[in-house]
Amino acid sequence: MGEPSAAEPEHSDAQAESGEPVIATRALTKRYRGGQLAVDGLDLTVPAGSVFGFLGPNGSGKTTTIRMLMGLIEPTSGTATVLGQPMPRATRAVLPHVGALIEGPALYGFLSGRDNLVRYDSADPAADPRTRKARVAAALDRVGLTAAAGKKAKAYSLGMKQRLGLAAALLQPRRLLVLDEPTNGLDPQGMREIRTLIRELASDGTTVFLSSHLLDEIEQVCTHAAVMTQGRLITQGAVAELSAGARGRLVVTTPDPAEAARVLKEQGVGDVVVTADRVTGEPPDRDLAEVNAALVTAGVRVRGFTVRRASLEDAFVALTGEGFDVAG
Repeated sequence: MGEPSAAEPEHSDAQAESGEPVIATRALTKRYRGGQLAVDGLDLTVPAGSVFGFLGPNGSGKTTTIRMLMGLIEPTSGTATVLGQPMPRATRAVLPHVGALIEGPALYGFLSGRDNLVRYDSADPAADPRTRKARVAAALDRVGLTAAAGKKAKAYSLGMKQRLGLAAALLQPRRLLVLDEPTNGLDPQGMREIRTLIRELASDGTTVFLSSHLLDEIEQVCTHAAVMTQGRLITQGAVAELSAGARGRLVVTTPDPAEAARVLKEQGVGDVVVTADRVTGEPPDRDLAEVNAALVTAGVRVRGFTVRRASLEDAFVALTGEGFDVAG
């Protein structure tokens, strides 16, 4: 990888300030041998300064897209730009400004976590060797691995390896951070810490492109999102707008769920689901006060009556007509 010219960082600054997308694809397509269509005509726009969630079930084409964006594989057709420059042609100019963790970190198992980062930093021609030790220590501290820095990487858990890979991506300040399933293998506490770190990076001006099959993860941390399934883009936009495009769920808490379900169906509530003490469904196009009154008139003991706001899962189901397989 050649050393970037002095003009390149200025170009990136101007690109971000102008409002030009950090990532943009047009009709991006990847077809493998045998005719398998992994990515089909993708038009993606990632705004500068966003935390952009790239959402889809495992096998939907997310990682293939990321590999094309990073210049690791050639598209079959279509175009992609990263930081305003064409990929993969501008790979050598773009990648010094991009931190990436794709398909899990590539580590030397016989080296310690600290020594792995030293090797990564040494391979960067733009990294000043005089400040290497401080950079490595800061990256380890940022992902919570300082105490385990001297342990060999082969002894790390999957979650610790994910953290070390993220530390490698953070050795230098980056304009763009690309993370493919970054919380894979982490316990709930580790997931919260990584989400907090992502928010901190975004507040510092780094655009974060986050691939995940976890709807909850995207909804908690991302400002924008795109939804893919079977290689095709279903929708993209601000997370709040995507959720607002789906209807919420009417939730009735009652000790009389069977009778409540009957009345709700009569009142036009769709997709009624009954559990032990709760009935949910799609709200009808009418005054909900009338629905509540009908329940009371029928003798249903209503202990709770509310509309839960739509989530990304609701939006996905509304767009695709199918559930979201979070288990992959």
